[in-house]
Amino acid sequence: MTQPIPAEGPPAVGSTLQALRQGQQLSLDDLSRRAGVSKSMLSQIERNLANPTVAVLWRLANALGVSLTDFLAQGGSAPPAPAITVVQPHAIPALKSPDTRCELRILGPIELAGRFEWYELSIQPGGVLASDPHDTGTQEHLTVLSGAMTVRAGGDERKLKHGETARYGADVAHAIANPGKGMATALLVVVHPS
Repeated sequence: MTQPIPAEGPPAVGSTLQALRQGQQLSLDDLSRRAGVSKSMLSQIERNLANPTVAVLWRLANALGVSLTDFLAQGGSAPPAPAITVVQPHAIPALKSPDTRCELRILGPIELAGRFEWYELSIQPGGVLASDPHDTGTQEHLTVLSGAMTVRAGGDERKLKHGETARYGADVAHAIANPGKGMATALLVVVHPS
């Protein structure tokens, strides 16, 4: 008579998740925002108190820049942090203005937020991205990639065309507008005082 083969159960990915997260210097909050998985669920997974679904594992693997196969194949041993992390387009968070005419795709990593940030800015014709003053000493650098944009900071206003860059203080009320008839895109870099 043949004995049944005992089931090993699902792989315990807690230590792998924790090692990858810590290797990239991410807090539970950081990874939660990046992957769209609750902080409490992440904590339970890391302590092997919960077995994540394939969908949750997929989001975590994407957020950490590893393949799902590599994530599961670790068998509890943490892989070295990848030399290159690739963020897929669908995993890049985006913010829209209340009128939905402006979109900021957040290109910079969350751990640099509040110090150094960069965005891909898209503005539909007639759209305006208006901002209240940031902290004293904050600077913005706007490079137009397509179309034309108008930048207003303090009492000054400048029109920029493709390839031009404006540098201005963002510690005053400021706005970026698309006066053209087509979509305009730009790279927006925000540098906060140290």
